[in-house]
Amino acid sequence: MRRRLVPAALLLPFALLLTACGGNSSASTGTGTDGKGSLTLNVGDQKGGSEAILRAAGELKNLDYKIKWSTFTSGPPLLEAVNAKAVDIGGVGNTPPVFAAGAGSKIAVVAAFHGTSKGDAILVPNDSKLSKPEDLKGKSVAVAQGSSANYQLVASLKAAGLSLSDVKVKYLQPADALAAFTSGKVDAWAVWDPYTSQILQGKQGRVLTTGEGITNGLTFQVAAPSALQDTKKAAAIKDYLERLRRATAWVYGHQEEWAKVWAKDTGLPYEVALASVRRTNATRVSVAVDKPLITSEQQIADTFTDLKLIPKKVDFGAFVDTRYNGKLPASTTPARASQG
Repeated sequence: MRRRLVPAALLLPFALLLTACGGNSSASTGTGTDGKGSLTLNVGDQKGGSEAILRAAGELKNLDYKIKWSTFTSGPPLLEAVNAKAVDIGGVGNTPPVFAAGAGSKIAVVAAFHGTSKGDAILVPNDSKLSKPEDLKGKSVAVAQGSSANYQLVASLKAAGLSLSDVKVKYLQPADALAAFTSGKVDAWAVWDPYTSQILQGKQGRVLTTGEGITNGLTFQVAAPSALQDTKKAAAIKDYLERLRRATAWVYGHQEEWAKVWAKDTGLPYEVALASVRRTNATRVSVAVDKPLITSEQQIADTFTDLKLIPKKVDFGAFVDTRYNGKLPASTTPARASQG
């Protein structure tokens, strides 16, 4: 049976929201600048990301350095810009740094945030006969290659006694996967918020399983080593991260306010934005870049190396810089309670 298609008008905002979690989309460079002073910090961002949350929380005031924003559609091209020294620092999900490390990129994870993984889901249509991950054997699953959802799919299958070869993987970027899922061309879709919230709010599917207990729920700020070696830029990065941490904490107490800003900035329907904020965004806490984090990311790296998606063994510990940890709690600190 052919399922109701998502209105084409909703596809554009989501095409812009190929978040830090995802694949190989192109980048676009913005021209926005905040602050004043002789020093410019080049910050890589994604639609509805760091700039939006900092502005909403009032954390872009009284900057004694300039922030020049560059907007990217996903994590991999942002990290390519970091590697090329075009960007000093930028935010991505838990998987793009692994692939960048595998490619030998010059990057350093300098900050981390831990949230729930309830927004990371494998979705199935409402009328699907699939009821548990084990039922995915022989079925087609859409996922963005190299994304956090790619790892979640692998880990969820492993927990169910299956491997990636047991399913028919359709590597699709979210906008294409969304169309394939809602038109019944795939049996399942492994994806993250806000796509999860869009499907659930639109009553176009249900959750087969989530990443809770499967994925690490981490997101990162990643810097260029050259910027960290510059004393003035390193100090600006410290200030920037402190502002971002305060803004992230602000979201928890201002969920409806942040959802309105996020919806306006991205084109998301407000109801979808609020559901995603409650399920995912508001659960994030600032944590240290520590040994448990490195171990967790190493597991992701080893998984993709075993799948031959990363060409060689990666020592993830060589791609972190702990100078900004301060007195932050451990990376294993529980996320804030999800309201979704």
